[in-house]
Amino acid sequence: MQLVSIPDGDKITCIIANETMGWVLEIAKKMRINVAAFWPALVDCNTSCELEAAAFTLFAQILPGGPLLASNRLGKSVGYFWPEDSDCLAWLNKQPPQSVIYVVALGSFTVFDPTQFRELALGLELTNRPFLWAVRQDLTTETDNAYPEGFKDRMQGRGRLTGWAPQQQVLSHPSVACFLSRCGWNSTIEGLCNGVPFLCWPYFADQFLNESYICDVWMIGLGFERDANGIIPQEEIKDKIEQLLTGGEYKKRALDLKAKVIDNNKNDGSSGKNFSNLVQWIKDEKNHSCIEQS
Repeated sequence: MQLVSIPDGDKITCIIANETMGWVLEIAKKMRINVAAFWPALVDCNTSCELEAAAFTLFAQILPGGPLLASNRLGKSVGYFWPEDSDCLAWLNKQPPQSVIYVVALGSFTVFDPTQFRELALGLELTNRPFLWAVRQDLTTETDNAYPEGFKDRMQGRGRLTGWAPQQQVLSHPSVACFLSRCGWNSTIEGLCNGVPFLCWPYFADQFLNESYICDVWMIGLGFERDANGIIPQEEIKDKIEQLLTGGEYKKRALDLKAKVIDNNKNDGSSGKNFSNLVQWIKDEKNHSCIEQS
């Protein structure tokens, strides 16, 4: 949290805080300041879209909104954990349209089993397709010997390894064909807004729920099957990538969903209207109650 000074004569009219920061909500109520509890993840009602819609109808103070991407209004995101590799965009410019597998391996703090890491690398090699792989330095417990022997030499020209990519710009690039992701909600939204099919590799928490929506409800992606040792083998990785990229129905559905998301977020769409109503509520000093926004 960042502390800021308030100019003389001005006052705080509203606080927007993450739902998990209950103490902020309580302080705002005691100070009689408008407060909106913000929940950035997916809201679920037994993974049924119909039940979820009914929940929003029953609880009028919950306002579904978004996607809240910086590129929609400000044009640039801030606050990355590691320095971005903007040069990867120049590399993407040299690749054929709809050819690159974008891999975030995987997430901001996941630690990979060394065997699984090598299987992922070999699976990407087996596809014989170009790939952009965002690999943190602390991704595995054996950083120095993480890659299969000779992997980097064999992938020269076809694969690019980077520490941290400008994800929204990558996903919107015409050369990107699919997104291998942990399915965190931010990444899910960014993929949806760019019409990119998913390969789902969830790790914990809501990522499994997001995977079920991607694969079973929206049908814009595929998950992986593990072997008896709990490892996703290289052949499974290769097969699912081929299945996703040779089946045009996944891309078509992803583009259809992208169009719906964009329309819904316009000023005359339901999310756009909810956002406008929230802004108006913030401006109205008569309001001193809590609302929740999802």
